Amino acid sequence: MRPICVRSPVRIITEVIQLMSIADDTVHYLRANGLVLTTAESCTAGKIVTLLSEVEGSGEFIECGYVVYSPQAKQRLLHVKPQTIETFNLTSVEVAREMAMGALRDSTANVAVATTGILGPDDVDGIPAGTICFAWAFQVADECHVFSHQHRFCGGRCEVQKYATEYALQYLTRFHQRVLQGENGEPDER
Repeated sequence: MRPICVRSPVRIITEVIQLMSIADDTVHYLRANGLVLTTAESCTAGKIVTLLSEVEGSGEFIECGYVVYSPQAKQRLLHVKPQTIETFNLTSVEVAREMAMGALRDSTANVAVATTGILGPDDVDGIPAGTICFAWAFQVADECHVFSHQHRFCGGRCEVQKYATEYALQYLTRFHQRVLQGENGEPDER
């Protein structure tokens, strides 16, 4: 059994302020760069779009948010290929990439963030708890630039979910800057 993590009220307030700062910065960045966001969230369960929606005026920059847990929902709503899931597993950058591109496919948004992973407490199919796969897709003219990354976070389920939400937003701006500098992202195997 995992020990219960007790956080002080000061630590909780600090974490909330930090999250809201990331959300404010992201909404400001979306506004300044003419970006409209859609999300495809599995393990973060809508926390990315929820956090952004708490910022006043953010509705102009959020097109929609998908929360997709099951393989069937990922396939039906985001067009993730069954063979991608079978070959690489649900917790893979390959699935995250297809989720991000699928979210953009039927959307008026020009940026998508996708998450899929294992919150814990137990490992699944040999994948350690806390492993999260991310993808960021940017639609620029007729080209889709996709970046993906896997990261392992330590902590309980709620902590991993919070860390993954922060990470997804922090890297959105970093990867968009790379697109603006002419980087194409990673090759799409389609």
